[in-house]
Amino acid sequence: MAMDAKMKTLAQTSALVVVMGALAFASVPFYDWFCRVTGFGGVTLTADAGSDVILDQTIKIRFDASKDRNMPWSFKPMQREMTVRIGETGLAFYEAHNPTDRPIAGSASYNVTPYEAGGFFTKIDCFCFEEQVLQPGETAQMPVTFFVDPEIIEDRAAKYVHTITLGYTFYEIDLPEAQASLDTGTKTDLSTTN
Repeated sequence: MAMDAKMKTLAQTSALVVVMGALAFASVPFYDWFCRVTGFGGVTLTADAGSDVILDQTIKIRFDASKDRNMPWSFKPMQREMTVRIGETGLAFYEAHNPTDRPIAGSASYNVTPYEAGGFFTKIDCFCFEEQVLQPGETAQMPVTFFVDPEIIEDRAAKYVHTITLGYTFYEIDLPEAQASLDTGTKTDLSTTN
């Protein structure tokens, strides 16, 4: 009888450990999905085209740039702020420069503040969607196309937002395999044979 109680407790404890491990494993993708759907945490939305509705009401967009402390590029917005009508498609540029003597690949993470605006700030196209590679001494101007969803004026918290800040942080990443092969002098056959 005492052995059955010990086995039952062991089985329950093991089941609890498995369930907690599964929840911990699933929490990161679930949180990412939740942020993308709701805009929570300043995560923006994406769209294939601009808004069909453009309001007379305007909103100020500020642009911010930073980089990881190990990223050797210089990185800055080409404009500090712009005013757009809600629903109007905006186009802004950031500039990156590689002052080193080697190619460097970078990836940009982004954030929108205040957080209430994240679910209404919509990107159509952005340099942050892909990794960027700058050759030694190269300077690149990188665009971001966006609009603020007109539904922002109906949201309880977001309708009081008059300024949105779009911030990017660049991180150095490994060079793509084809670029790394070129840098080491290894020839990679990228052609296909018929």
